[in-house]
Amino acid sequence: MLTEARGVPVALAVAGANRHDVVLLAPTLQSLVVRRPRPTRHRPQGLCLDNAYDVNWVYPLLAQFGLTAHVRGRRAEACMLQRTPGARARRWVVERTHSWLNRFRALLVRWDKRTANYVASLHLACAYITFARAGLLG
Repeated sequence: MLTEARGVPVALAVAGANRHDVVLLAPTLQSLVVRRPRPTRHRPQGLCLDNAYDVNWVYPLLAQFGLTAHVRGRRAEACMLQRTPGARARRWVVERTHSWLNRFRALLVRWDKRTANYVASLHLACAYITFARAGLLG
């Protein structure tokens, strides 16, 4: 599972392909490397999720991290975008980052037997994406 802010990956957790993303929510949030500003009433921090995260134990977990859950399905988001002029979708950012990670051949199909090697490749790819988004690679 990958968590990102403004197109830059900030946390990740690795598990087998047979694990659901909801199970990786807590390890992903615990692996955040970037210090977040404290959420206030005027500047709350939200996390956009799809319908798979609409589970009872997710909301207290996000509240523990100071995050507000924005859970919407694809159909609900499409209806909201049609009704509200100027509204922007939020979920595509994560899908775009996954697409960027799939451009690295070593990550597209996992050939590494050791998890540590695969995690190192993921960190290297995330660092490359971060530097490219910051404009440091030219």
